[in-house]
Amino acid sequence: QVHLVESGGGLVQAGGSLRLSCAASGGIFSNYAMGWFRQAPGKERESVAAISRNGDSTYHTDSVKGRFTISRDNAKNTVYLQMNSLKPEDTAVYYCAAYHSRSYGVKTEAMSYDYWGQGTQVTVSS
Repeated sequence: QVHLVESGGGLVQAGGSLRLSCAASGGIFSNYAMGWFRQAPGKERESVAAISRNGDSTYHTDSVKGRFTISRDNAKNTVYLQMNSLKPEDTAVYYCAAYHSRSYGVKTEAMSYDYWGQGTQVTVSS
């Protein structure tokens, strides 16, 4: 059983930056591919970024490419989401998620992920 805890959310002005962290426990972190998802009020949960178990493969949804970067530190059992040039439309609850992976690719569908954090609120003011 993998336990995920997000941190780093908050209120920031448009154009600002935040770094989200997700600390994992309860499993061998390097066996899990990781993802960040977000859900805004009244909208469906969407995939933001994903990273393979060894960090060599990453995915970023089109709306965040060039602004957000996912990374991981397997020695610290932590995955990060660096968010720059934030926009009001980035406002959402951000969730960290994990699935046990036997490959070095990534999946972006929420249904592929077995473990989820409690979420952290990101609010971008205009």
